[in-house]
Amino acid sequence: MKPSQVNKSWTLLQLKIAENFDMEMPDIKVMLFLIGVQELGKGAQQFSKREKEELMHIATCKLFSAMGFYELKGTDQDGWPHWELVKPIPNYTLLEQELIIKSLMVDYFQEMEVI
Repeated sequence: MKPSQVNKSWTLLQLKIAENFDMEMPDIKVMLFLIGVQELGKGAQQFSKREKEELMHIATCKLFSAMGFYELKGTDQDGWPHWELVKPIPNYTLLEQELIIKSLMVDYFQEMEVI
């Protein structure tokens, strides 16, 4: 997708999530958190700051697994997924990183049939 298409799809996704969760327009961090909660599969609950960071890491790994960078290795005794980096991620510019992650999020939520 071209950057303009990614940004248009991203904005539509933000609007849909804001509407579904009755919240303000979510930023990338909020979206990572939501994906992490979804991937953990335990539903909405209170998370510690450390757990929130882990959820965002889970989401990042899940998203980048679509590009072959991470592979799910399994879950621990508490049901938290663990990922392994299987090939190095190129040194993208900040703008490239942002566009890639937005694009991967749009793809993720399309697969989940949210948008």
